[in-house]
Amino acid sequence: MKIFQNDKEERGKTLELIIALDISMGKSYKVLYDGQTCLSEGEILHNKFGFQALLEEIHSLPEEPKIVFESTGIYSKPVETFCQKNNLTYFLLNPLEAKKQLEQGTLRSWKTDKHDAHKLAQIHPFVDRSEKVQQPEIYTELRDLSRFYQEIEGQIKHTRMYLHHALQVSFPELERFFSSRVTPYALTLIELFPHPELVLQTSRTKIKNLLMKTTHKKISENRAMEKAKLIIEYAQESYPAVSPDSVPTQKVQYYARQLLHLLEEKKMVSEQLIVKARQLSEFQLFTSFPGIGEISAALLIGEIGDLSRFSNHKKVNAFIGIDIRRYQSGKYAGQDHINKRGNPKGRKVLYLIVKNMIRQQKAAPNHIVDYYYKLKKQPQAKKDRVATVACMNKLLKCIYSMVRNNTKYEYSYTVSKDQ
Repeated sequence: MKIFQNDKEERGKTLELIIALDISMGKSYKVLYDGQTCLSEGEILHNKFGFQALLEEIHSLPEEPKIVFESTGIYSKPVETFCQKNNLTYFLLNPLEAKKQLEQGTLRSWKTDKHDAHKLAQIHPFVDRSEKVQQPEIYTELRDLSRFYQEIEGQIKHTRMYLHHALQVSFPELERFFSSRVTPYALTLIELFPHPELVLQTSRTKIKNLLMKTTHKKISENRAMEKAKLIIEYAQESYPAVSPDSVPTQKVQYYARQLLHLLEEKKMVSEQLIVKARQLSEFQLFTSFPGIGEISAALLIGEIGDLSRFSNHKKVNAFIGIDIRRYQSGKYAGQDHINKRGNPKGRKVLYLIVKNMIRQQKAAPNHIVDYYYKLKKQPQAKKDRVATVACMNKLLKCIYSMVRNNTKYEYSYTVSKDQ
């Protein structure tokens, strides 16, 4: 303690009140420090009474303290909301940053709620921490919608796999209905006729009428008749491994219903995403980039947030997690890799956008695609994933510049600049 105090005097810094919290599920361990002196400590619950008691303690102090805590996902969200609602100055540390700070100056592995809270407060005057700046609420809403959309996509992927497994024993030919993508037409038919015997017991006209009546989307009579004819042909050639009343047949109906519901939810959330994103000026800038559609732009804004809070594009790269990790010791030089310490969901969205640009390169000229093929055709051609990550880096740099300068994408300008 004396070492810290002497160091503080040498630095000439004034003492300040610090509240450090070690957060766990439903509660936090709180310490209040004045410089290196602990004034109080104890546990607070994450409910109205716990936060009210904490607020009363803060108001009783001679000056407003600074609050420090580590981000722990959903468990730290109530504390962050408490700070925002009461206009309190707070420092939100990411887990890696907190770990490095807590291990600073010690070789001993010792972790307890009390120890971490005390350590966070004690080292605050001696480390460089950035005060948390709250983004406009619309970015938080977009992030939540983006995460919700991606969760639904994940559920669709898993449910489609389960449906595939069940169909393989009850009516495998039905998978031809959604060989490229899952459609409401196909899922409606699969739910109605999960087994070939059920099809062969029904006339073509009845199948057509059932499809028109039960499908979630409007379908013409001719289209419904074509689908009815097709499913009868599939039923005639099918050789199922189970009976119509088997459990796998029931599973086919269940997963088809689940997929129909998930597709409707995905459509609803995507519409909310786009409507919300259109309120931001950068949405028009993002969509001016060939290969970035409305849903991709909305997802990317949701994951990156307000780009104006970053002082340069390298910080955006670090936030996403595609900055380079380099290791060299003596004569050994390790291969460069990306850090992958940032936002994995944002990284995934960015990766899919670049891949989409490459697939749709004939639609419009795009210097990101030009750069990709330049890397692939060099004397030492880059591997696909390496070239794609390099394009992600270049794309982030480009959209950061577009937002900072409030300019839409122009291929001729970027090409001439690259040359």
